[in-house]
Amino acid sequence: MASSSEVKIPDISIVIPVKDEEDNILSLAAEVGSVMDKEFGQWECIWVDDGSSDATLELLKKLGRENPRHRYISFDRNAGQSAALWAGFSEARAPIIATIDGDGQNDPADIPALFRTVRSGEADMANGYRANRQDNLKRKISSLLGNGFRTWLTGKTVRDAGCSTRVFRRECIESAPRFAGMHRFLPTLAAMQGYRLSETAVNHRPRVKGSSKYSISNRLWVSLLDIFGLFWLKKRALHYTVRTKSG
Repeated sequence: MASSSEVKIPDISIVIPVKDEEDNILSLAAEVGSVMDKEFGQWECIWVDDGSSDATLELLKKLGRENPRHRYISFDRNAGQSAALWAGFSEARAPIIATIDGDGQNDPADIPALFRTVRSGEADMANGYRANRQDNLKRKISSLLGNGFRTWLTGKTVRDAGCSTRVFRRECIESAPRFAGMHRFLPTLAAMQGYRLSETAVNHRPRVKGSSKYSISNRLWVSLLDIFGLFWLKKRALHYTVRTKSG
């Protein structure tokens, strides 16, 4: 019989990478809590502080003291969004993981529907796409170029690989290669391993507080270079089917 003090496995783990988002932490946490408490019996939210220089870490500590469902990891220096996500994935305890950005533009209310798609077995990874993007023209063009080039070289997977609102079985990422920029290719990496993908329109909101940490120079060009690496990996991937085996 399980002990009353035994930690229960959550139904879902939400991973949120943040860097210098002191203005958004508490409001986003309140939204997450409101949605999760209505939809899930057991849940956890893992915040990964990617070397923030503002009050982000202090707010995460306060949040964790007030509600143990909110946990945090803090890097000693900026390591990038892919590293932050991977650290969160490694810490997550649930069999199903969700991701959203920490800037408040992704809506936590979209998570339950994506979760049901995965839990039902309809898909292994349920991806959101921003049907009505609330970004400036430069960011929209950057995303359009990146998504188009990715599709041309690696094949179609999802229409909006840059949307961070997604829910997936943890197996989808356990054996995925780890590299800087990995977060841009999670659907492609899952599809390469044979996992099933789905897409659903999700809400996208304008950034109200703080400023973006990404620009054309540090996002688009690096992403385009990474796509060539992914193209090589896809071409060189091992494909085989076991006919029979002993034992």
